[in-house]
Amino acid sequence: MTETITDEATPFAMTVADLAGRLARGETLHLVDVREPWETELCRIDGSLNIPLGQLPGRAGDVPDDAPVVVICHHGARSAQATQFLRARGVRAINLTGGIDAWARQQDPSMAVY
Repeated sequence: MTETITDEATPFAMTVADLAGRLARGETLHLVDVREPWETELCRIDGSLNIPLGQLPGRAGDVPDDAPVVVICHHGARSAQATQFLRARGVRAINLTGGIDAWARQQDPSMAVY
């Protein structure tokens, strides 16, 4: 039986600035990108694991659970759904607000936007 996350220390969402800061500090985070493969071919954050949202129920076991998981999509809607799904299964999942689009515009202007 799975448990719903009740850990107050794990926020539901974070901004791209928060993520950049945590990565710069060397915090252990797992990045799961729930966009389609064609989208990740255009742009992606290095080190992210691609599991398209539609495949997530069958591949939830592929999501690491030894550290918080930041869930990424294009603008934040699909990743919010994935975050809810994963948190209901006990994963410390955090939605990236604004998605890869916000990351490209605010943190990595060399990244392609679409």
